[in-house]
Amino acid sequence: MEEYYMNRVDRFRAAAALKANEGVIIHKPSNIYYLSGYTGEGILVIGNTFAAVVTDFRYTEQCERQAPECQCLMVGKGLSHVQIAYNLFKENGIDTVRFEDDKVTVQAFEGIKAAMPGITFVSLNRAPENLRIVKDEEEIGYIEEACRISCAAFEDILTFVKPGMTEKQVQLHLDFKMLELGAEGIAFSTIAAAGENGSLPHAIPSDRVINVGDMITLDFGAKKHGYCADMTRTFAVGQPSDEMKKIYYTVLKAQMECQEMLAPGVCCKDVDSHARKIIDGAGYEGRFGHGLGHGVGIDIHEAPRLSQACEDLLVPGHVVTVEPGIYIPGLGGVRIENTCAITKDGFRSLVHAERDLIIL
Repeated sequence: MEEYYMNRVDRFRAAAALKANEGVIIHKPSNIYYLSGYTGEGILVIGNTFAAVVTDFRYTEQCERQAPECQCLMVGKGLSHVQIAYNLFKENGIDTVRFEDDKVTVQAFEGIKAAMPGITFVSLNRAPENLRIVKDEEEIGYIEEACRISCAAFEDILTFVKPGMTEKQVQLHLDFKMLELGAEGIAFSTIAAAGENGSLPHAIPSDRVINVGDMITLDFGAKKHGYCADMTRTFAVGQPSDEMKKIYYTVLKAQMECQEMLAPGVCCKDVDSHARKIIDGAGYEGRFGHGLGHGVGIDIHEAPRLSQACEDLLVPGHVVTVEPGIYIPGLGGVRIENTCAITKDGFRSLVHAERDLIIL
């Protein structure tokens, strides 16, 4: 664990107000990565005086490389991950363990309790996730690098798409291009939806053939240094219908105006409400059925949310998407999405691909 991660662990201990008799077990991979830099399988065990990754033989060298200042404890001799953690807790006088009750299943929790007699368990109350909401400049730089790769892959796909191709072919080419351009992985399953399939916000790419006049929605993102990009563009192959053009420019207006609202102190709910006002006013009430945006980081969906349910105020270091859409069953849909970082005096878009309607 480099000093960068040691500082994060110290901040986590302070934010969680960890007492001398308390320890923590982290199971969620993104939280383990955030606090240690380790990406393999296992658990992260933290006390006030130690931090240790418990893993197995397959990952011990990886753990030593990625988290060199973190203890690397290997299971063996009949001891499970949890039993090794229990021994570590007992050696350090810990009788209370905080855990991710939103991650651990009931079955797994019963096993943990059985392996740790005499331990009191309490919720971690999403302390790692709460720490991750505000990104530092290095994290924002990683997200921006992932966005640059994504934008470059989009520019390439515009030269690739032709009538007669399938959604799957487009998806596979886009994914390959992101990897070729330096992505370490794909941030989430790429969405490629043509024609009437565009009415499905989370469409699964199929063998549906692209025809002249189709609108195509691509929702995708690269992953770099463990951080995700998220962007969506809708474009046309040949001239789209007048109705689809109207839908496109309604969504574009909502996206642009809502993005310009981003600034410290702005309520997440208010940004979402503005998008709905524009879309409803254009005659598409009820056809924008998801939230306007979400946080992005190590996980593709993080806090805060730009939605009717979120009254959080934006602060510098938040990284959020702005992604309004209109979806008409039997006709199609449009979504346009940028990922943006909140700055001290406004925002900075991390996505720079063209937003105006592209007709191939």
